[in-house]
Amino acid sequence: MTVADRAAAGFHQVYAQPPAGRWAAPGRVNLIGEHTDYNDGFVLPFALPLRTVAAAAPQPGETWTVWSELTGETVDFGAAEVTAAGRVTGWAGYVAGIVWALREAGYPVPGARLAIASDVPLGAGLSSSAALEAAVLAALADLGGLDLPAEAQPRLAQRAENRYVGAPTGIMDQSAAIRCRAGHALFLDCRTEQVEHIPFDLAAAGLAILVIDSNAPHRHVDGEYAARRNSCEKAAALLDVPALRDVPTDNLDDALARLPDDETRRRVRHVVTENQRVYDTVDLLRARQIQQIGPLLVASHTSMRDDFAITVPEIDTAVEAALAAGALGARMTGGGFGGCVLALVEADHSDTVANAVTDAYARRGFTAPTHTTVTPAAGATRLD
Repeated sequence: MTVADRAAAGFHQVYAQPPAGRWAAPGRVNLIGEHTDYNDGFVLPFALPLRTVAAAAPQPGETWTVWSELTGETVDFGAAEVTAAGRVTGWAGYVAGIVWALREAGYPVPGARLAIASDVPLGAGLSSSAALEAAVLAALADLGGLDLPAEAQPRLAQRAENRYVGAPTGIMDQSAAIRCRAGHALFLDCRTEQVEHIPFDLAAAGLAILVIDSNAPHRHVDGEYAARRNSCEKAAALLDVPALRDVPTDNLDDALARLPDDETRRRVRHVVTENQRVYDTVDLLRARQIQQIGPLLVASHTSMRDDFAITVPEIDTAVEAALAAGALGARMTGGGFGGCVLALVEADHSDTVANAVTDAYARRGFTAPTHTTVTPAAGATRLD
């Protein structure tokens, strides 16, 4: 049974009626550009075939009911719970956050019943939260006939996560879940929110992207993420720039010399050089030279490991084993401290690389990783 069918079946089971429609939004991987988004920088994600689906129908009044396949819970909330941030907690807080953000922006949000099913794994760094937000946003916008252009939707979803849920994420995840196109990577300027859809035809190049879930327990991810963001903001203030995106690569050494300690210098060096790696990757993809991006992926991982200090032993082991087995490039993807690795591989070599990573984990006594081969998919859409 597909995830869309599971959402519809769950809706019928809980509410004893069929849904008015089903809306899907994808998880994402970031090809390159890590921790650059909240520094007003550049990112290059693409959407995954893995999706979260919201089956939904109108409900009278200012009330919302949502059921989750994952937990089996049904949560009800009304207008009182969406007048201020944080009044609905847990997974349902992301749904309530979308209602809150829409109302804050002046949209008349319809009451609704929803059923949520998902193939996007939790805690893997594939942005399951943005997929949930984008699917619910698409459903409520359609049910309410809201005039909500696609380019305005990521900021609303981000506001829900930042302000209502309290997670300090950048704009990348929601942009990818909503604005990506099949067969393309999304080149996003996180300051202006301008996008360019970059062709990313792996099959034509005889290549594939292997996504390896490290299955590593996340270590202090919330506090460490916030600490990295705070460090970057303090460095920008010390350098008297609006954000680290404004530090030019060719002036990096001078900027680093103005900073007071080595840790801050390493954080800044990662962000500035990572922005340049995004540009360089985009140039290669425009030239249809996908196989040439491998060294940039490796350099990105090295920077995340040594300068930004956000990798863990399982992640580093996966990257090292993938490269030793013949991957053209590999890097951690996502916020860090666990999550996934992506590897650029020859299409007929994917299993060999995946098996090499599994063997390396076994030798080190790590929990076995899982893996899947992915292609760039479309963003949020109504299914029926």
